[in-house]
Amino acid sequence: MDKPEPVRTTRPPRSDSWNKQKMAGFLRELAATHSVAAAAKSVGMSRQSAYRLRARLKGEPFDIAWETAFQHAYDALAQAALERALHGTEVPHFHKGELIHVSRRYDERLTVFLLAARHAGGAQKLSRYAAASEFWSENWDKLLQRVEEGPALWHFGNEAEPPSDEERAAQAMNRQAPRKDDKLPSW
Repeated sequence: MDKPEPVRTTRPPRSDSWNKQKMAGFLRELAATHSVAAAAKSVGMSRQSAYRLRARLKGEPFDIAWETAFQHAYDALAQAALERALHGTEVPHFHKGELIHVSRRYDERLTVFLLAARHAGGAQKLSRYAAASEFWSENWDKLLQRVEEGPALWHFGNEAEPPSDEERAAQAMNRQAPRKDDKLPSW
């Protein structure tokens, strides 16, 4: 006697799990607030689940976008600080409640700090995906679109097996290695 085949039903997606829209919303909020807790809360998830998702997707678009969210905001902050160091800030002068003059004040401490914070290679790289973060910081909207619409995993070459961390590091180094015709900066 043949056994009947079990009926397979598909579960509806859980409303309390991560999906692409939640991931993209989280990343937008993370870039705006620099707060993992606030970003997770904004999409109805917990801070802990965000860190677990990041660990599970290590080296994938979501993880790189996480790093880039911070890089993106730091770039804007650095630009604003540079503007203040170069152009100063306006200081209004009032007499008897009336604006009589506007002068500029330059903060030399800010200028000294910005110069000291730079090292011989340019802007300091603090993250594990520094090159990727720098690239994607300039292409933030495309990265968010990639997280929201593309597959969760980036596969290189053999689709069945993603590369190991060592292979990814080697690929990154090959992409970053200067070519013969590239000129190195003379600091």
